Amino acid sequence: MKVRRLGFGAMRVCGPQIWGWPKDRANALAVLRRAYELGHNFFDTSDAYGPEVNELQIAEALHPYPKDLVIATKGGLLRPSAPRWDRCGRPDHLRRALEASLKRLRVERIDLYQLHAPDPEVPLADTVGALADLQKAGKIRHIGVSNVSVAQLEKARRVASIVSVQNEYNLGNRKFDDVLEVCRKSRIAFLPWYPLGAGAALRPGKVKQVAAKHDATPAQVALAWLLERSPVVLPIPGTASLAHLEENAAAATLRLSSEDLAMLD
Repeated sequence: MKVRRLGFGAMRVCGPQIWGWPKDRANALAVLRRAYELGHNFFDTSDAYGPEVNELQIAEALHPYPKDLVIATKGGLLRPSAPRWDRCGRPDHLRRALEASLKRLRVERIDLYQLHAPDPEVPLADTVGALADLQKAGKIRHIGVSNVSVAQLEKARRVASIVSVQNEYNLGNRKFDDVLEVCRKSRIAFLPWYPLGAGAALRPGKVKQVAAKHDATPAQVALAWLLERSPVVLPIPGTASLAHLEENAAAATLRLSSEDLAMLD
């Protein structure tokens, strides 16, 4: 499956704290539709966003889906209240979660289903094995993992074919450089979440200096840096603002020079 290298993280169109529906539901739908119009044909979501709300929003905004749109969702987290993101990798939970996501997204098969995070209480082989079984049943096309170390990624790969990894990664947080390197060598897509570091990656003077040189914004520089970091990187910036959406999309055309990259490194 081929997608453009700048995707859209749909999480932000939920309510505050990624909980419930947003006040302006029409704006949320407009953002989702505009994201696709701008060329984003990879959308990332999760049953934990809302919870459930985000998948419903995507279906309301875009179903019946364009043929080139790839929707990736995730399972493996529970949201008993707004502040909590509890890990749950039990096979029975994931089977139920997948069935519910299929219904909310109005599809018969999930293009990319990602384990949201390993559960320390459940052997990772059991968790990923459940996803492999669902893949064999035709309900998952591709399997991905999220929030994993190199060791956890290798454990998952021994159980199933893993096509993507989604870890936190941005200009200011390169903790998972080792995971990215494994993905590069193995041709596994690497989806950095918090690609703008919740704004923290945009404040250093060197980022602002490169942005001024290109008549760009710091956010565009941060996204362009990710695109240059490795050919397997697929950033998924998200926003609930149409203006910020347009700004982020323009990062796909920003080309950083070797001098720019050396300064940012």
